[in-house]
Amino acid sequence: MKKVFPSAQAALEGVLFDGMTIASGGFGLCGIPELLIAAIRQAGTKNLTVASNNAGVDGFGLGVLLESRQVKKMISSYVGENAEFMRQYLSGELELEFNPQGTLAERMRAGGAGIPGFYTRTGVGTVIAEGKEHKDFDGKTYILERAIVADLSIVKAWKADPSGNLVFRKTARNFNPPAATCGRICVAEVEEIVPLGSLDPDAIHLPGIYVHRIVKGEHEKRIEQRTVRKKESV
Repeated sequence: MKKVFPSAQAALEGVLFDGMTIASGGFGLCGIPELLIAAIRQAGTKNLTVASNNAGVDGFGLGVLLESRQVKKMISSYVGENAEFMRQYLSGELELEFNPQGTLAERMRAGGAGIPGFYTRTGVGTVIAEGKEHKDFDGKTYILERAIVADLSIVKAWKADPSGNLVFRKTARNFNPPAATCGRICVAEVEEIVPLGSLDPDAIHLPGIYVHRIVKGEHEKRIEQRTVRKKESV
């Protein structure tokens, strides 16, 4: 099966539909599938439920889909740095399902592993636990969290080979692998496509069996919070 596509738009052709659930990789501004997000905006697909660690920032990442009002619900851990997100949420225009960071990662991983749910102590006694099944194990209370299975996963990797084996770079490895596995279809954008057989099998972070389509592109390198100190006088 040919997995390499010439553009993000081509890689998403026939995949998008209104009301779908999308799992998006990325951590802060690191490892964001920015080309695929831009293609989704261009396609105008609406009423999206998006599961992602964060919601991007104003004008970048998932923030561009919030600006175009294409997202109806976010499933996230961290939603700072985005004024438009805050405005839509506080005005009741956007649904939000908060997840502790580890819980969100495990919900994605479980979805990719075919595990429908799991028990965790994280969130017990907080609003996170409201409406969820509670169960005691060894004298401690846990809550049931359901796995996430998305209609589409969009991820960003450093390198790929034509069969879809992926290598992520540093922090981009946090949420991209579990996000990739939990989608019924996974589309990956990458910085480089290398010849088949050139990747060390021990260095592959995600096997190609999880990846259905690949697109190579140029990516913007952003710093989420630039902190500098004043120049010291000599």
